Amino acid sequence: MYGRAGSRAMSRVYGDPVEVWLTDGRPSRFVWRGRLYTVLRVLDRWVTTRDWWHERHPEAPEGGEREFWRVEATPDRTVGVYELRHDQATGAWMLSRAWS
Repeated sequence: MYGRAGSRAMSRVYGDPVEVWLTDGRPSRFVWRGRLYTVLRVLDRWVTTRDWWHERHPEAPEGGEREFWRVEATPDRTVGVYELRHDQATGAWMLSRAWS
């Protein structure tokens, strides 16, 4: 899906917590596994709700919205694509996917 000059890149799914810095409401840096990544550009952004879960399980607390950011970022000279997830109910950020 994402990669250099026509190559097919593989993605890996994670669920790792990350610390994210925002500039003008957009991720500008994040720390993942002790490394600082600089966001070079935002590739995509979307918001999902967990209403479907609450409809099936009314006893469960409402999940609220989750905001996803697909960004191009680098910890050094190697550029990768990363998908960051922000849970608006808890304020927590996660790295949900990375492409190599």
